[in-house]
Amino acid sequence: MRTELGKISVDPILVTPQAAVFVADATFFRRDYGVCVFRLPHQGLNVYWRRVVSETIAVYRQARETLENQGFQFLAVVLDGRPGIRAVFSDIPVQMCHFHQKAIVRRRLTNRPKLLAGQSLHRIAQTLGETTEDTFTVELENWFNIHQQLLKERTVNPDTNRWWYTHRQLRAAYSSLKTNLPYLFTYQKYPNLNIPNTTNSLEGCFSNLKDLIGVHRGISPGLRTQMINEILNGKSP
Repeated sequence: MRTELGKISVDPILVTPQAAVFVADATFFRRDYGVCVFRLPHQGLNVYWRRVVSETIAVYRQARETLENQGFQFLAVVLDGRPGIRAVFSDIPVQMCHFHQKAIVRRRLTNRPKLLAGQSLHRIAQTLGETTEDTFTVELENWFNIHQQLLKERTVNPDTNRWWYTHRQLRAAYSSLKTNLPYLFTYQKYPNLNIPNTTNSLEGCFSNLKDLIGVHRGISPGLRTQMINEILNGKSP
């Protein structure tokens, strides 16, 4: 089977350089082996991918430069919100993926927060994709006004006199929503660009990629790279 796989040759899909909205993200097969992919979501085509050992600003900067040198023009981009990467696209509209934002809040609060403050913040986060920026902003501000004293509560170690915020996960969930707020509703501000509000186009591609690679566990790094190239070169919905 592996010998036959090594013989496979797939003609590349040629994409005419164009002005487009991009979805960009990275996925990892293990801690130090991943791929960063740039995709045209409305066409279901990956136009750039590169093996990476970590998801860094330099990786995204090089990807953008490569695509622009080929003749592509970035109209907007959808990202997962990793700190620092947005700076690579500071001159164009950036949309923070709603799926990733909800996941951040869920990791901090769980799906069933015990505190009433956590329950209400979780509910606000779940309205992403169904509400407007003005409504979301007001709800988030109202939530903070009601619970700001709770966020300030501290726990003190009586032996060392050192302290920490009692509700650190709640603070982190709120801070994430507050920090990412300017990028959560970009898709509503530029309706003519038809910007997706998630990176789901790539997530589906990544899921398919991992399923196919997982079937052939133990293959050589070279063959794995060949398979990744061939799979990413295909068109998917």
